[in-house]
Amino acid sequence: MSKTAHSHTQTQPSAAAVAAVKADKRTPEVSTSNLSTLALTMMTVTTLAGIANDVQMSFYGLSAVTYFLIGGLLFFVPTGLVAAELASGWSQRGGIFRWVGEGLGTFPAISCLLILWFQTSFVFGSGIPSTSSTIGFFTTNYDWAVDFAKNSHPVNVELPIMLCWLAYYWFICWLATKGVKVFANIAKYGVIFGTFLPLAVMMILAVVWLAHGNRPAIPLDAGSLVPKWQGMSTLALAAGVFFSFAGVDMNAAHIKDLKKPAKQFPAVVFISMVLSFLVFVIGTVIIAIVVPESKINLLYTLYTVYRDLGATIGFPDLYVVFVYLGMANSFAALITNLAGPSYMLGQAGRSGFLPKSLQNNNKHGMPSRMMYAQMAFMTIIAFIVFFLPNVEGFVALITQAITILYMIYYILMFASFLKLRYDQPNRPRLFKVPGGKVGAWIVALVGIAAAVFAIVLALYPPAQLAKEVGSGITYDVIIISLIAFVVLICFLMFRASQHHADWVDPANEFAPFTWQIEGMEKPGFAKSNIPTALLSQDQDPMGMPIKHHFDADRMINLPDPKNQDAFIAAVDKLLKRKDVSEPEPDEPTSVFMGDMGMVKTLAIEPQPMPHVIMEPHGDEVEVPAAPAELVESMQLPDDAAQDALQAQEQAKADMNTAHDYEVLAQAEENEAEVEQQLSQIRQRAREARAAVEYARQHVNGEVHEQRVNHTMKSDKDERNS
Repeated sequence: MSKTAHSHTQTQPSAAAVAAVKADKRTPEVSTSNLSTLALTMMTVTTLAGIANDVQMSFYGLSAVTYFLIGGLLFFVPTGLVAAELASGWSQRGGIFRWVGEGLGTFPAISCLLILWFQTSFVFGSGIPSTSSTIGFFTTNYDWAVDFAKNSHPVNVELPIMLCWLAYYWFICWLATKGVKVFANIAKYGVIFGTFLPLAVMMILAVVWLAHGNRPAIPLDAGSLVPKWQGMSTLALAAGVFFSFAGVDMNAAHIKDLKKPAKQFPAVVFISMVLSFLVFVIGTVIIAIVVPESKINLLYTLYTVYRDLGATIGFPDLYVVFVYLGMANSFAALITNLAGPSYMLGQAGRSGFLPKSLQNNNKHGMPSRMMYAQMAFMTIIAFIVFFLPNVEGFVALITQAITILYMIYYILMFASFLKLRYDQPNRPRLFKVPGGKVGAWIVALVGIAAAVFAIVLALYPPAQLAKEVGSGITYDVIIISLIAFVVLICFLMFRASQHHADWVDPANEFAPFTWQIEGMEKPGFAKSNIPTALLSQDQDPMGMPIKHHFDADRMINLPDPKNQDAFIAAVDKLLKRKDVSEPEPDEPTSVFMGDMGMVKTLAIEPQPMPHVIMEPHGDEVEVPAAPAELVESMQLPDDAAQDALQAQEQAKADMNTAHDYEVLAQAEENEAEVEQQLSQIRQRAREARAAVEYARQHVNGEVHEQRVNHTMKSDKDERNS
């Protein structure tokens, strides 16, 4: 394997260029702010869940619960499990860019970020005209608001409204450039007041609404949970389930803003999954109960629900209150989504994948030009509505196109996850998908199958909106054209980066991929168990020549990652030592990981070695060799495994009592390791046991005493003779 592999094949910037650019104030260091688990959870829920998303699924009535359960089990759970494992093993900056890049290479990696960037732009770009059409609901004139939303209006009426909303969106974009700390707080409170508070009120008022004798618009019997088959077109909107569950990994962009990312991010993923599922199911069922299917409208049905529920307590204008509270949620969602994808793409772009003009980081560590570019693209998307006859159909079409983009994105993530299980089997992960390789295959294949099914569904024009979306052929042509446009941009951008080595910013903050650090030209097999945090420490950024190469087969001593606290402590200690870039000439590569009760033999060297390594108890020390006669006098144990456990316990006890505890503890640990390999290294077991005895004698002063006695006896014998 080549030891000079880089992410690009062109001439790389020199070391002098690194120093020069680091001194250049146009690319300041990112000022990281520690995020709490709660803050990132709320940011993730904001990205995933919103009551407005429930309207599309309410067409299916109570069977929507079944769709959400199926989508959750077949897509949401696999996505969350895979994202949690990848984040716990590869927690450096980049999120899905890093994960896919580690497994599949740089082109799929940068394509994922571009897909994420475009789909976010489509979502919020299409949201501008839909929000403009519902402007009337900010007033108490409900009937006029419905009429305005349902009917088309002259450009001179719609354009000023859209321009006002665009100004609002641009203001949010500007605010997002002020840094993680600003929008993390906004996201946290926005989702509370814009999603959880309205949902809680909806639940209470729905009970009151039913208690007043109102008849549900859907049957509430168990049979209604079973979806009704009336052709693929009737299932098309069910693709929205997958779209609703997509995005659990998006805020991986902020992994480095967590104090303990490998522990916190998996927790964020699973808490977000539970909260989002509740938002989806509860909101969808309440909407379906209150509004008949024939009257559901994607643009304003949620306001109808608020109005009808509010009327039960004599306050039909309640919808106005929730319109403004919904603004808080949309504000939080927009500021989070503008920050997340642009943040990741901007950071990766500085590694050589974006033109220099888009690579700036402002004083808050945010890629402001990239974010403004995204806002400009969203503005273009918003104006496409003037070329289409119906806003509701436009929203449905864009949603289906985005679903397809998201599914392509996740297929790449599942494929990378599976490949990393084979390419980097020993790379520590604080969380692993249960079931070993069989479990990994099941989770990945289920997730990929669900994603493919969602793509097929999304290409069917929804029967519920046949009038709004128009011709099925036109519908599919527009969707396929949008997908093809994004794929083409991914390909052209990557090809351009291959011919522009000067796009690499030597001051970027993306660590190289592990396969680059280990000297490979592309992702491949590595037996190494060195954590990615250690591999990337003190390296020059991605796109630059590798500063410290590691052997792909290198093994080091680490506790079992299942013992998270011990593992993290050991890695932190190694990070402080900064001495793992290259092994010492005589350093052993046969090691044990974890507690002696569950020892995993990773490699056995045939040649003799001076010592072996177990659980770290401090810096390693040299164990003195015992005399040959002491070695020969050692008796080997009948039960080596049990004796090894006892030796470990004895070593722990001796640490607290022995004067020279490090030598004794290390010796006893070495003894335990050697005895585990008793059938192959009996002589080495004798040596190890003798070393323990010799060390104990040395610690207790017995060696010194024996030497004195021996000297005195020798002197006496000489005098007598």
